[in-house]
Amino acid sequence: MDLKGTQLLLLFFVFLCAQGRKLNGDSIPGCILIERNALLGFKEGLKDPSNRLSSWVGDDCCTWEGVACDNRTGHVVKLDLRNPHPFSFIDYPPNNNWSLGGELRPSLLGLKHLNYLDLSMNYFGGIRIPEFMGSFRQLKYLNLSNAGLGGLIPHHLGNLSSLQYLDLVNDLDLSIDNALWISHLSSLRYLDMTDVKFREDAHWLQALNMLPSIVEVRLFGCQINTIPLSLPHVNFTSLSVLDLAFNSFNTTIPGWLFNISSLEYLNLSFNFNIRVIIPPTIKNLASLKFLDLSDNLFLDSRIPTALGGLCKLQHFGLSYSNINKNLHEFDEVFTGCIKNSLETLKMSHALLSGCLPDLLGDFRMLKSLDLSSNSIFGPLPASIGRLSVLERLDLSNNKLNGTIPESLGRLAELDSLDLSSNLLDGVMSEEHFAYLTKLNNLALSQNQLVLNLGSD
Repeated sequence: MDLKGTQLLLLFFVFLCAQGRKLNGDSIPGCILIERNALLGFKEGLKDPSNRLSSWVGDDCCTWEGVACDNRTGHVVKLDLRNPHPFSFIDYPPNNNWSLGGELRPSLLGLKHLNYLDLSMNYFGGIRIPEFMGSFRQLKYLNLSNAGLGGLIPHHLGNLSSLQYLDLVNDLDLSIDNALWISHLSSLRYLDMTDVKFREDAHWLQALNMLPSIVEVRLFGCQINTIPLSLPHVNFTSLSVLDLAFNSFNTTIPGWLFNISSLEYLNLSFNFNIRVIIPPTIKNLASLKFLDLSDNLFLDSRIPTALGGLCKLQHFGLSYSNINKNLHEFDEVFTGCIKNSLETLKMSHALLSGCLPDLLGDFRMLKSLDLSSNSIFGPLPASIGRLSVLERLDLSNNKLNGTIPESLGRLAELDSLDLSSNLLDGVMSEEHFAYLTKLNNLALSQNQLVLNLGSD
């Protein structure tokens, strides 16, 4: 066959493909008719006061606002209707003209290849999450956060076996009666159910422990009051972020928590009833970067015990008192210690007492340290000057006394320093501020300090 014949054959093949697409119900250009109609049917149920969906006209739905299609197949794979204008308390969604509302119609099920759905930051007036949401078997991303949804979360969401990202942050009255449906989300990596009310015996931990790929879990303010003290086997070995703040646990911190060696972020603050004792097994958390134990009750409230517990010593035939004099010379006695990874440490309002130990200066990766509103007394240790990457230091509302060491002036990365409401005295000279060129916030009130500085 000559070149001209080959070209004619190719043109004929393209023509047949185009006719085939028409016969299959495809619309020209690039949008499948069934999916276009599904979108229009879904739009009919929506309230759109700002006319955000004004582009939803014409044949090619792939060009509509918030709609994205697969370049190869033409199928709608993404629907992003997130409110583009974040709201404040003044323009909370009912008063926010950019919020979509109305119904969530099942015509959306016509989008059988959908893998991304975002309806967040809108306001649907407290309606329930429809059960048909569990029918999108190819869905990988689902964000219904702050969308004005309420009632029980349907167990049908457990059918989304391809789901990797689930955000159900609640702004109304979402609740969950039995979390075991979550265990069926075998591909899940991210889960945020902040402020969703967990009912009694929701089996939340059992459900999470069956998710082998989970990386981030946020259950902030979920009214959870029980946390099992034992867990036969920790399965979520990829877990990096765990936020359980603002719940009401009435027990001690369970030991299994310190077997999650992949953990980088742990927030247990504002549980009030939880009783904190830092066990030796915390050395297993060698990757931990963020730890917040604020507003809890420490069973042993001595500050050396609390901080020392974060950095357990192995026995090398040396007395602790001798080691404590020159900790920087004995780094080898610290093994598996989070002092080498911890970047943020918060233990405010924890009824801590005692002196700050010299070992504080060994947390060389610390960027933020908050021990405010405790009963810590004694002087600031000179070792604090070794925290070379520290950006925020808050020791306010304690009983610290004595003079402030000049080594504080070495903290060149410091942005915020709060030593207010203590019993500190003595003179602060320019040496104390020698390298604090990045300091933006300084609070020294309610002390007996004298500032001896030049006029400039």
